[in-house]
Amino acid sequence: MARKNFGVKSWFYPLPVLIIATYDENGKADAMNAAWGGLYDGNAVELCLSAGHKTTKNIQLNKAFTISFATKETVVASDYVGIVSMNNTPDKMAKAGFTTTKSELVNAPIINELPMTLECKLTKFTEDGNVIGEIVNISADESILGEDGKIDVDKLAPISYEPVHNTYRVLGEVVGQAFSDGAKLK
Repeated sequence: MARKNFGVKSWFYPLPVLIIATYDENGKADAMNAAWGGLYDGNAVELCLSAGHKTTKNIQLNKAFTISFATKETVVASDYVGIVSMNNTPDKMAKAGFTTTKSELVNAPIINELPMTLECKLTKFTEDGNVIGEIVNISADESILGEDGKIDVDKLAPISYEPVHNTYRVLGEVVGQAFSDGAKLK
């Protein structure tokens, strides 16, 4: 099989489309789209956000944030909050059609239109400026729960960012069972 070299690129699969929500200094909800983030530990997340983002300043101020997963249904609004800054567009949440409810556990908003949310408190900023947060709760709208009472990924329909072609993709079919299929080779 022949291979083609592309050099150094920020191509990584899958990249989740994370919508980070915070409150500003006036208690106004803000959100941004971030693809560079993920689990840091069993109960922690890491976000790679630049210092210039309003969201980064809001996290420093409130020591809290929420992370919701963008969905197939919310792709336009989710993309919009990633291309417009609250620094320049103070009504970006309304323009996106996002409404919020204050988390009961952290000083951050939950975006009502995004059905799954990780509620997080700031643990620290790393020396590189990455945000580390502790997950204190995961809340989900009942519309995305399966018969077993757990998240049904098909109902959630989360999207991922495809960096080679700058597209969003819906996660697809089940192709195996984690921590089980490999046992066939023992």
